[in-house]
Amino acid sequence: MKNIFDLNETNAVIDRINNLETTTQPKWGKMSVDQMLAHCNVTYELAYENIHPKPSGFKKALLKLFVKSIVVNEKPYKKNGRTAPEFLITDSKNFEIEKKRLINYLNKTQNLGEAYFDNRESHSFGKLSKQEWNNMFYKHIDHHLNQFGV
Repeated sequence: MKNIFDLNETNAVIDRINNLETTTQPKWGKMSVDQMLAHCNVTYELAYENIHPKPSGFKKALLKLFVKSIVVNEKPYKKNGRTAPEFLITDSKNFEIEKKRLINYLNKTQNLGEAYFDNRESHSFGKLSKQEWNNMFYKHIDHHLNQFGV
């Protein structure tokens, strides 16, 4: 798994994002490119913003037991996998705004560095190691950039 906390990897991901255009079509799936960018931003909203309700009780237990291992391991996501409701983007978004937001989140993550994330509480999965944070961040964005051929 590549390391999103490495400046070279962050820059490589940003270069891939900058290769997207408003007309870029997916190789699979239903999202448009603007929706995909907004979808990828949710990962960072969960890490940095207080705009999504935190799961509690039974839902939090289910997330930790069944979803966490899929999200933080190094195995790539399958095409057309299911996603959490927070990640469903069904309306059109502004491509340039979503692209800029995502690049800003990537730069923020890189600037904070892996030490900031080590043993830090996540929105849905409890405390994660820096490797688990990396896997979650990198795997998700890599999956969707591959989906759009960049």
